[in-house]
Amino acid sequence: MLERTFIHIPGIAETTERSLWSQGCFDWRTYLDAPQRFSLGTASATTARNTLRRSIQALESGEHQYFAHKLKQKHVWRAFPAFRHSCAYLDIETDGGQGPNSITNIGIWDGSTYHGLVKGIDLENFRDLISSFSMLVTFHGAGFDLPVLRRRFPDIAWDHIHVDLCPLLRRLGVTGGLKRIEKAMGIERAPHVAGLTGYDAVLLWRKYRMRRDENALQRLLDYNRADVENLERLAEIAYERATEVALADPADPEA
Repeated sequence: MLERTFIHIPGIAETTERSLWSQGCFDWRTYLDAPQRFSLGTASATTARNTLRRSIQALESGEHQYFAHKLKQKHVWRAFPAFRHSCAYLDIETDGGQGPNSITNIGIWDGSTYHGLVKGIDLENFRDLISSFSMLVTFHGAGFDLPVLRRRFPDIAWDHIHVDLCPLLRRLGVTGGLKRIEKAMGIERAPHVAGLTGYDAVLLWRKYRMRRDENALQRLLDYNRADVENLERLAEIAYERATEVALADPADPEA
């Protein structure tokens, strides 16, 4: 969908983008090969050409910052396939607070490896780890995880493309918390963490800190790992559904 996207061009909204698709302009290069064939409404053809050339350059060089800046939050999901090779599925656990020192565990799933960073052990490694990614995928991260992380790590650039699945799924008609949505999508968790909640994560941390209970810490990490691993599958489902909706004919009663 990213290379079919035209709404990041100044002056082009979703209606004009749909018009371009209906005219047979399905991607950036199609437009640049014959710009005179397509109507942009009131948008500037010169601006469109310059924006698309710059977009191609940014995509080819992996310049995620360009798309993080150009795409509105509502549309960033379109960049998922192009940057999922450098995607961090991210979730944090806290001691119940939202202050900069409340983070107890930061979990990152990169598609093959789980990184579980723990307060008092290796939490500071987060700076170096997160810098290697172009995209972040969270669930309600814009409302919780990222604000807390920014307070804890204000020196990080935070220039990633950020796909927050919570509002994206809501726009697709899928509501509820992460665990409820997972069940609705047929995504299972291991028995020893199934049914655990964020409050359980707080209790597990307290048990670990007060009693040095390594089993409690491991269960906390397993719970967090399930959160971030399942974000990948949810992102795939959300992208597929969002693409279907974006490309559907609005005149089609089945759309």
